[in-house]
Amino acid sequence: MSLTMNSRSHALKVVPATTGFNEPFPFMRPSLPELSHVFAEYQPAYRNGVLTNAGLVCRLEAAVAERLSVKHCVAVSSCTSGLMMVLRALGLEGEVILPSFTFFATGHSVLWNGLKPVFADCDPHTWNINPAEVERKITADTSAILAVHMYGNPCDVAELEAIARRHNLKLVFDAAHAFGTHYRGVPTGSFGDAEVFSLSPTKLLVAGEGGLVTTNDAKLAAAVRAMRNYGDVGAYNPKWLGLNARMTEFNAAMALAGLPLVKAKVQRRSQIAQMYTEKLSHIPGIRFQKVDPGDTHTYKDYSVLVVPEIVGLTRDLLAESLRTENIETKKYFYPPLHQQHLYSIFHEFGATDLAQTEHVANNVLSLPIYESLPDETICIIADTFERIVRLARARKAS
Repeated sequence: MSLTMNSRSHALKVVPATTGFNEPFPFMRPSLPELSHVFAEYQPAYRNGVLTNAGLVCRLEAAVAERLSVKHCVAVSSCTSGLMMVLRALGLEGEVILPSFTFFATGHSVLWNGLKPVFADCDPHTWNINPAEVERKITADTSAILAVHMYGNPCDVAELEAIARRHNLKLVFDAAHAFGTHYRGVPTGSFGDAEVFSLSPTKLLVAGEGGLVTTNDAKLAAAVRAMRNYGDVGAYNPKWLGLNARMTEFNAAMALAGLPLVKAKVQRRSQIAQMYTEKLSHIPGIRFQKVDPGDTHTYKDYSVLVVPEIVGLTRDLLAESLRTENIETKKYFYPPLHQQHLYSIFHEFGATDLAQTEHVANNVLSLPIYESLPDETICIIADTFERIVRLARARKAS
């Protein structure tokens, strides 16, 4: 039997559920458009030998801009490069307030621009950045807020926009998880100064690799277009310090072919999330991400929060117990940024008031979710989860 260790170095036995799977199955499997559709889009570009940042990229940008009701869309090589260039194009200095509970690319975009990350605590219910904590962290050196739609659950956009206006700050959304998300019925993409999406294989709109910068600011869009091509606007005389962050025509073809699939993907993931929640909600000590009824969550990830004192075992032991039943889980996102080496070595970035962030990051567990996951599989995962908890509670009581 496998063992895990708690913080006191006591051996804890994995809890056998005996209702899991005989063989492992993928934690994530992207739903892709038919390859023939991708090739049909791509063949003219291939035959013409124009393979990067050309007609298909322009078509993708136009289609996304129309879909999201935003004036400008700029296709780039990744969400990370998009964030880096947006922060550079905004001419920021000093401090940027962002969540610590996020993927490290969010923070990397701040460090790449020589800016100081200031971490704000997350909301204990939505797990998004807490607007009240954002406002509390504002100083004379603050130049921007960088918020994240966590797992595809939209932030409190209205409150963050109000704070940005009151303090004359720039507002950028890391929307890596959020293509297909709606805030109060409006698709994400047009909020703040800019939003930046990811098109990597774990997302709902897949381009293989790629990102999208959306904005209603023409100057910002023009700057990002220049910066994705080394800063050159065509005269071989760069106006910006840029990089090679162009999207290839093949990536654009893949995304174009995948656009019609997004709505159905959101609907299926919502169904799966509802199934999980219904089956797990009666388990004491399991908490769920709060979603406003007026919003649409993409459920790029479906995650639960484990309260170990009530559940009877830790998140880590639960994950290991599920793994022995061939159910893979992820700890998205642990550890939080302020506890990672790259950020902790800068003592001035240290945070001592991120209790909610640490509680969520230490206890959150992401379960398998993708469109082709059968209902039967979801039921087995939930039943196995429940049985592990029940056995752990029985052991604790004995």
